[in-house]
Amino acid sequence: MSQPVPAPIEPRVYTRDQHPISRAAISENALKVLYRLRDAGFRSCLVGGGVRDLLLGREPKDFDVATDAHPDDVRRLFRNCRLIGRRFRLAHVTFGREIIEVATFRAPFGAEDEEGNIELSEEGRILRDNCYGTIEQDAWRRDFTINALYYDIANYAVLDFTNGVLDLHEGVLRLIGDEPEQRLREDPVRMLRAVRFSAKLGLRIAPELDHAMHRHAGLMTSVAPARLFDEVIKLFHSGAAVTCLDELERFGLFEALFPQAAACFADPELGLERRAFLVEALKNTDARIRDELGVHPAFLYAAVLWAAVQREAQARLAADEDPVAAWQQAMSVVLERQVQRVSIPKRYSLVVREIWDLQQRLPRNQGGRALKLLTHPRFRAGYDFLCLRARVGDADPDLCQWWTEFQQTDEARQQAMARAPGGAPAARTRPRRRRRKAQSAS
Repeated sequence: MSQPVPAPIEPRVYTRDQHPISRAAISENALKVLYRLRDAGFRSCLVGGGVRDLLLGREPKDFDVATDAHPDDVRRLFRNCRLIGRRFRLAHVTFGREIIEVATFRAPFGAEDEEGNIELSEEGRILRDNCYGTIEQDAWRRDFTINALYYDIANYAVLDFTNGVLDLHEGVLRLIGDEPEQRLREDPVRMLRAVRFSAKLGLRIAPELDHAMHRHAGLMTSVAPARLFDEVIKLFHSGAAVTCLDELERFGLFEALFPQAAACFADPELGLERRAFLVEALKNTDARIRDELGVHPAFLYAAVLWAAVQREAQARLAADEDPVAAWQQAMSVVLERQVQRVSIPKRYSLVVREIWDLQQRLPRNQGGRALKLLTHPRFRAGYDFLCLRARVGDADPDLCQWWTEFQQTDEARQQAMARAPGGAPAARTRPRRRRRKAQSAS
């Protein structure tokens, strides 16, 4: 399967006085990369989300560079560079914690490929794509018009090959090209990116893309689970997680990613109640991101799959399994099923299990257990999870309040609370003596 090679495209050029982008708003390290490539005789442009966000007056999360330099050329220019990727070879130039991603201009499928590095699956999904081309061809290869914008460091102009600036102004998210279904088959993850950009930037999805996404949501099951882990995190850590959930469900994508959770939400009796907890957790995530507070992937996955764990555990308890074993098996089964669709690295799945396990341990707050639980490495995450559950009626609000007071009080008061859960002072300070049984006269 090949793409038609487009005729040379003349871009619309927005000169420095026609756009709001200033070099002062661009990462110093990204400018270093751009200038060094230019000075070495290569064409170098800021591209994609960085340009889009600068045009919208937003602060870009990262900066990507596109160039006619091949990956090996980039590596020769930067000692702090490493090459990554099998599907498409990329150069990562590292400056401490900041990574500037440098990609070589790509050619369309069907163009001359001197290295023979194009590979498609039977469904048309791109498996490997190291065919290099010109900037005009590279623009054609990008996914959305708003991401095919280039800021040329040679003259500080914005180059628009696909009317992306116009779509930005009109608030429309549009795939490049006239065959949205083919573009989705090439890379089904574009559907997740469409949901994320639409929700995050407040764009409406173009009708032709909307229809194609409804028809092809099932393609998501052909994507490698390991790749989907990062995409799901990007969706729900975008600052618009609740809207992302609504859109994923509207297109049938949530069911493709999280079939167990989707089945729980479809339950006619408990579905709305179970979904309400996830919505509350996502609202909390959005608020933390707005406040520039930390968010943990494990907490997100624990929230998404919580309803499935509850349902699995309740089924086992109804079958008279041991309560402890029932919950442990439920956690294992749900995670094992989930990683068939979206993988969860072990360093996160272990934390997910700890958060779930604490939901069974936090109600047992008598005696020394409460003080011991305070030292648990995941106590804070488990406590936050409990309080979110309490907000929607899935846990006892008094228990959340008890743990809140327990953390804030002094040690003496903690001792008293631990002896009398609920905050009341202990009735006795010494244990009762056992009564001797009276011996009956015979």
